[in-house]
Amino acid sequence: MNSEFEIKCVNTGKTVRIAFGETLFDIALKHDPGLKHPVIGAIVNNTLKELSYSVTGECEVEFIDRTDPNGLSAYLRSLIFVMCKAVNDIFPECRLYVLHAISKGYYCELSDGHGKNLLDRKTISEIKEKMKEIISEDIPFERFKTESEKAIKLFVSQGLDDKELILRQRKRIYTSVYKLDGIVNYLYGFLAPSTGSLNVFNLTEYFGGMLLQLPSATQPDKVVEQTPQNKLFDIINEHSKWVKLLDVENVGKLNQQIIEKKAGNLIKIAEALHEKKVADIADLISDRKGVKLVLVSGPSSSGKTTFSKRLSIQLQVAGFKPLVISLDDYFVDREHTPKDANGEYDFESIEAIDIKLFNENLLNLFKGEEVEIPKFDFQTGKRTAGQKLKCGSNNIIVVEGIHGLNPKLTLRISNDLKFKIYVSALTQISIDRHNRIPTTDNRLIRRIVRDYNYRGHTALATLKRWPSVRAGEEKNIFPYQEEADIMFNSALLYEFSVLKKFAEPIINEVPENAREYAEAMRLLKFLSFFLPITNEDIPNTSIIKEFIGGSSFEY
Repeated sequence: MNSEFEIKCVNTGKTVRIAFGETLFDIALKHDPGLKHPVIGAIVNNTLKELSYSVTGECEVEFIDRTDPNGLSAYLRSLIFVMCKAVNDIFPECRLYVLHAISKGYYCELSDGHGKNLLDRKTISEIKEKMKEIISEDIPFERFKTESEKAIKLFVSQGLDDKELILRQRKRIYTSVYKLDGIVNYLYGFLAPSTGSLNVFNLTEYFGGMLLQLPSATQPDKVVEQTPQNKLFDIINEHSKWVKLLDVENVGKLNQQIIEKKAGNLIKIAEALHEKKVADIADLISDRKGVKLVLVSGPSSSGKTTFSKRLSIQLQVAGFKPLVISLDDYFVDREHTPKDANGEYDFESIEAIDIKLFNENLLNLFKGEEVEIPKFDFQTGKRTAGQKLKCGSNNIIVVEGIHGLNPKLTLRISNDLKFKIYVSALTQISIDRHNRIPTTDNRLIRRIVRDYNYRGHTALATLKRWPSVRAGEEKNIFPYQEEADIMFNSALLYEFSVLKKFAEPIINEVPENAREYAEAMRLLKFLSFFLPITNEDIPNTSIIKEFIGGSSFEY
């Protein structure tokens, strides 16, 4: 075995010679990768590795800092561990909950163990100052592998009993555990080498809890500015309370319901809640006299199409005759589609929509005139003649599309005629109380399954496209979500257990030589925490059927 060999540093484009077993941390010190911010981890042959990883053969290494999405995720996990340590030092009998992403940060609560939230301005300030102290001491995060039974005992001894269920359900002999100055945790991903690199953060009051703020992607030395999202917080909070009542607020408890053969009942309850919410929204529209246009918006794979069809049924129950229009049919011909900074067609841009024709069609429909709605052919990239519609006194137009809440879309339509709905999959459960499930993962896994089933796209193709989709959402959808009259949470608390069997074989096809392989492996690890559910109890009107197939609605 050679004691030395060469590796390629992707950051510099240089090949360097290293000793067998040298750690990524040592390599970064010796051969500066040229990053502007502290190195957090690395991608070795398209696989994410922490800096303590020992390199034992020729490979490509790309070092990452907090400006990389994977680096920022590690930064967040590490910062949460620091917050856990701070809480443990000051309030050892209390429980910290990292609940959900909101207002460009992460909403957290501190409980006395009986459900009472203990946070106030003084307490938040104490936790923040303690975190700063821990960061200034530059304490290393130590990773060690131990028998799962020993790891479980460690967690239980430190009050982390919610990790016990999920570790027992995974049935692994060994578990990797992180230690920070005497306390242990399991954060489901690699961490920074030490606390010293986590100096950009803020902890501030937010509703009854606190908001953990992270570095900005565009200005990494500053925290992201808080964005008011009161309506979004209300609906997330409502669903969080609901899953607590059902006692399925984390993956371990969900899996336990599956083990106990109670999944069918969970599906019925989740679907009943959806149906009730859709019916309530139809009643709100009916109660608001004069509404002629319902605008349904939301990010990719949020279930807008199925929601619009279910809403149309409930509107018929309320005495309306809905006319459903897809905004996709108003795409301009492909050669007129705007392009992004990379020269690619920007289908997420509102300029990709023929706004003038859309407004003219709506105004003519409101006048009672017959209108021919265009039909966009995605194969040819051209608009063709579509259905003819005419609006009577009890007709109501339902428009579904990502730009529904953008005021620019319906500039010529009076606000009195509009009812605006924002739909998104706002994941209701967590892995455990320190590890939330990103709502973007919910939508990404849905999209991977749908693209494969209905569009002939591989998981690799979907993963390549996803950053562009996310950038479009940040620009064209999220800034307008608080414009909604009401929000609908399309996430189903059981859906990962159903998506698992569809998604895993598709994601497994991502080749190791693809840059997206690291993301594919992360998603597979995430899905591994869920026990599977068969889809036989899912009604054919369910939003999840839009993605896995078997829906009774036509698309």
